Amino acid sequence: MKKLLFLGILSVLVFYNANNIHASELVSHTTSVSTVVAAEEGAAEAQHQLPDTIMVLPFIVLLLMIATGPLFYHHFWEHHYPKVSILLGLVTVLYYIFHLNDTHSLIHTSAEYISFIALLGSLFVASGSIYIKVDKKATPWLNVVLLFFGAILSNIIGTTGASMLLIRPFLKVNRNRIRAYQVIFFIFLISNIGGALTPIGDPPLFIGFLKGIDFFWFVEHIWYIWLPTVVFLLMIFYFIDSRNKDDANIPDDYSGKIEVKGSKNIIYLLIILLSVFLDPNVLSWVPSFEPVPIGIREIIMFGVMYFAYKNADDEVLKANEFDFEPIKEVAYLFVGIFATMIPALQLIAHEAHVMGNSLDAGIFFWSTGILSGFLDNTPTFINFLSAAMGKFGFDITQSANVLTIDHHHAMYLQAISTGAVFFGALSYIGNGPNFMVKSITERAGVKMPSFFAYMIKYSLPILIPTFLLIWLIVYMGAG
Repeated sequence: MKKLLFLGILSVLVFYNANNIHASELVSHTTSVSTVVAAEEGAAEAQHQLPDTIMVLPFIVLLLMIATGPLFYHHFWEHHYPKVSILLGLVTVLYYIFHLNDTHSLIHTSAEYISFIALLGSLFVASGSIYIKVDKKATPWLNVVLLFFGAILSNIIGTTGASMLLIRPFLKVNRNRIRAYQVIFFIFLISNIGGALTPIGDPPLFIGFLKGIDFFWFVEHIWYIWLPTVVFLLMIFYFIDSRNKDDANIPDDYSGKIEVKGSKNIIYLLIILLSVFLDPNVLSWVPSFEPVPIGIREIIMFGVMYFAYKNADDEVLKANEFDFEPIKEVAYLFVGIFATMIPALQLIAHEAHVMGNSLDAGIFFWSTGILSGFLDNTPTFINFLSAAMGKFGFDITQSANVLTIDHHHAMYLQAISTGAVFFGALSYIGNGPNFMVKSITERAGVKMPSFFAYMIKYSLPILIPTFLLIWLIVYMGAG
């Protein structure tokens, strides 16, 4: 039971233990696909002095302002959040440049941010150019079917792709009975938990695939956790949704048809999906532009964004009430988040490796998960996977070692993978599509809970007991 204390004190350890670290102690920071693989090859990896723990403060301040701004100083926040995000990010950037003399971490974080925005932006525009109309009466059962379908689709076109494609039709089909909890379960199931079965589903799993894990390993080892979790959450949703009533003033006339307009833009979604694999460290013929933090993949995605919008049907854009405000909001906020979380990720990486030998599979599940709920789940995944492999004397830079741990210590890899994907639903910033779905929903006129209300009313009372059941059944005492 003492190990369980790790869950409560990990953040404290990050803030306080690092004060005892000498300036000569080193840590590597790998965040994007290119970063991780390049670090393995030793081509671009550099080691850096750990940042002062006080430098986690800009991230905490930004997080608190995202949570409190819309509630307590809405007018200021609405007009100035881009400036706040950029200024707090600059604090961290200047610290790394002038105090740590570390541009390596900044370049790799820039590459990750550009990849993040390229993916979200291209999917946002491509999906916004497709109009899906489900002309059926909204019922709890229909919503369950839509959510389950979306959870499966998340493994085919990713949580971001499925979220962007389905959120508008989901809102429209429920227009006479839409409530915030419906969107929140959409975030739970489609934007996060759904994508745990394939490397395409969520970025951390794709990193695992690049490191040598078999493409079908995830579905083989996670489906029996994924399916009960999805069904359990759908049961809770059905129970709540059954008590939701339609607006009595709306006429009950539905054709029962499903209509798709702009289907030609599905080809853009396929191009985006295929471009994910266009990495010079995956395919040797793909050119690398290092140290420039952009590659062929991002150029293709930005190109898709341009051409999908240019060639979109105006009627489809109007029907989807399409504009660029949601992606602009995400771009501004996450540029600050990506910059300010660099110190937190580096300190966590250090603590994970220091404490790795004393952690079992259950602790890896909780620690990877909780941190993924507030930080980028890709570096969190890779740091805890590295710590788990070190526990058994393996080196994460060797593909053969990765194959060994996924065969002989599969419980650890499963726990880290499940935690990284499932816990992304814990907060609005836990995964990229979460904030995008929130923004699109609010622009459609639906009032969404604040950052803290989302957690207090929904994610903590619903998800944490669900994850506790997973721990009790699968991981308690394992390893």
